[in-house]
Amino acid sequence: MEKSNAIVITAGYLDSNNGKTAHGLIRGTDRYNIVGVIDQNHAGKDAGEVLDGKHRNIPVFASIEEFSKTSKQPAKYCIIGVATKGGIIPDSLRAILKDGLIHGYGLVNGLHEYVSDIPELADFARARGLEIIDVRKPKKVKDLHFWSGKIKSVHCPKVAVLGTDCALGKRTTTRFLVEAMKKAGYRAEMIYTGQTGWMQGAKYGFVFDSTLNDFISGEMEHAVVQCWEEAKPDIIFIEGQSSLRNPSGPAGAEWIVSADANVVVLQHNPARKKFKGLEDYPADIAPIKDEIDLIKIYGATTIALTVNTDKMTEADARAYTKDQEQALGIPVVLPLEDGIDRLIPIFKDLIDKSIAQV
Repeated sequence: MEKSNAIVITAGYLDSNNGKTAHGLIRGTDRYNIVGVIDQNHAGKDAGEVLDGKHRNIPVFASIEEFSKTSKQPAKYCIIGVATKGGIIPDSLRAILKDGLIHGYGLVNGLHEYVSDIPELADFARARGLEIIDVRKPKKVKDLHFWSGKIKSVHCPKVAVLGTDCALGKRTTTRFLVEAMKKAGYRAEMIYTGQTGWMQGAKYGFVFDSTLNDFISGEMEHAVVQCWEEAKPDIIFIEGQSSLRNPSGPAGAEWIVSADANVVVLQHNPARKKFKGLEDYPADIAPIKDEIDLIKIYGATTIALTVNTDKMTEADARAYTKDQEQALGIPVVLPLEDGIDRLIPIFKDLIDKSIAQV
């Protein structure tokens, strides 16, 4: 895949959870070469250092105009790297996007509202021959798939990376798992289920929350089967969305039931007691043991717990991992701090057993 240069718009949210699309792109993408981030609050810094203290040679600019005048590298696209309330494109963001078009950049948008539906931007882009990519635009019905049972033709291990809430880093952990297994010499593939996964260059998958409900199970199955038939991987990791019990968007059963996931890696943030954005709603995030039991009822075994350490001290996080590992009897790891190499032997064993059964 030939990578196009792109800049990412974070509009003051580079260091917040609202910038998670940008965070994923900064950490790595096989589709784009990120040459700058537009964020007025962190201009002059390195985006990687702002994100997690790791220098990644991605400079932050105060505006698109500043990037155009001072960057040593050109860009083809502007990517919206923030999540907005309701997924709409507010006037403030529209102005930045218009500025991007004025400077000759195409637009890549993963929000629910489509740039191509905004006449001011769409007409301007069309007149100048600039591309608009609305990643969340649903497929045409003729291109969607019903569930068929073909999932049983997939003989490699399928690992669902689920979580106890949304915005926990499931996609990041999924990429870490794929990268670690590739580095260990295995053919590993990721099934993306969100817009950022597509932006990061994953080849197989679909955008879960813009797919008609009748076709979610079929699109899930189709992505996994297509991956198996074309790439012949040793192992497949499926990016999770939301959580089994999040009342605003419960998800996870399809990964286990329709995609026939053999095992689950569960992501959790111990400091988060309420579902994100539902802090006033009378529902708590379930204890980890209860969530693992629920996953078991659906038919999968949880083989590891991965911990998001947001709002935790390192000492508290490490104490938590030690306590939970003893309580649960499974590995508990900190992906951002320590990586996930400890889990490679578990996946190797799954692969060896799957080969033996073919």
